Amino acid sequence: MRTPAGANGRRVQPMPEIKRQKTSARASMIVEHSGVIYLSGQVAEDPDADIQDQTRSVLARIDALLAEAGTTNEQLLSATIYLRDIANDFAPMNEVWNAWVPDGLAPARACVEARMARPQLLVEISIIAVGFAH
Repeated sequence: MRTPAGANGRRVQPMPEIKRQKTSARASMIVEHSGVIYLSGQVAEDPDADIQDQTRSVLARIDALLAEAGTTNEQLLSATIYLRDIANDFAPMNEVWNAWVPDGLAPARACVEARMARPQLLVEISIIAVGFAH
């Protein structure tokens, strides 16, 4: 197969495949590109739970998605954490987060206060991780 020429006359390399899983009209729960796994933001199954239970629920959902993508929380590159009330929920969320992240393998991370899609939601987390070679 010939590689097409770009505008400058150089050969253009084919783009690596983008693999999407659990896709709806709005979003994919898992996207893999060039060995990197992107998870959409995850929220708790029970929005009426407290911040620690919501965080545990979110991390369990992340674990399941990472497993489905063929990786684990030992391969995290980045996490973005959204809290409805950072003043009150940062410390208790961190207790759960710290117990979940393997020692010495913490990802780059941002944690911000945000208005959530539903007022009962206290935390949402999105993840970027490295996939294992297949």
